[in-house]
Amino acid sequence: MNLLERLIDVQKRVGEAAARARRDPDEVQLIPVSKFHPLEEIQMLMTAGITDFGENRVQELLEKQSVLSGAEVNWHLIGHLQRNKVKYVVRMPNLKLIHSVDSFRLAEEIQKRCETEEREMDILIQVNVANDDAKFGVPARTTVELIRRIFVFDRVKVKGLMTIVPEVDDPEEVRPYFRKLKELSMEIQTTIPGVEMTELSMGMTNDFEIAIEEGATMVRVGSAIFGSRNY
Repeated sequence: MNLLERLIDVQKRVGEAAARARRDPDEVQLIPVSKFHPLEEIQMLMTAGITDFGENRVQELLEKQSVLSGAEVNWHLIGHLQRNKVKYVVRMPNLKLIHSVDSFRLAEEIQKRCETEEREMDILIQVNVANDDAKFGVPARTTVELIRRIFVFDRVKVKGLMTIVPEVDDPEEVRPYFRKLKELSMEIQTTIPGVEMTELSMGMTNDFEIAIEEGATMVRVGSAIFGSRNY
């Protein structure tokens, strides 16, 4: 299949997974992850109506943003964000969402830089629900307290949670992690008055259908759409 055929296939699978869970497919946002893929492929997907793209690396995100600065595109930073890179990303007017906030100090830096830029920034809290040493993220047990501390900021707006689960041969093995993130989201919603838990960013190429069945509102899909990466 070519790029557009793969996109259509993934969109179809998103719809089928939503139907199995008796959910409206429009509740699930597909975010193609364009890391290491050329601008031409991003532009091709844009002609097919895709406006949101995910990037892992700040430098690559900035480079692509500079070329597509006049286009109607929303960027999602889904990779680990270092505090010394925050000043660059908050200057991007079409950075829609930072998915990977995993510490109070990072949120504090985003608040500081947003004050300078006179803007607000929507974020998700990255949770390491699998307690995987190879993954970033705050432990589930400390997530509520972290959000309490961030909630006082006026420039940083928590919109939900994100997780990256271990890669396994059978996607069913990660279903409990997605379920746990959904349960944590519901707990936070009832524990912290006024907090928004509208987004659950979970699920990638290997497991996005399971994630949708467990409540994902955003799925981050790379190789199933773009094919193998050219490193």
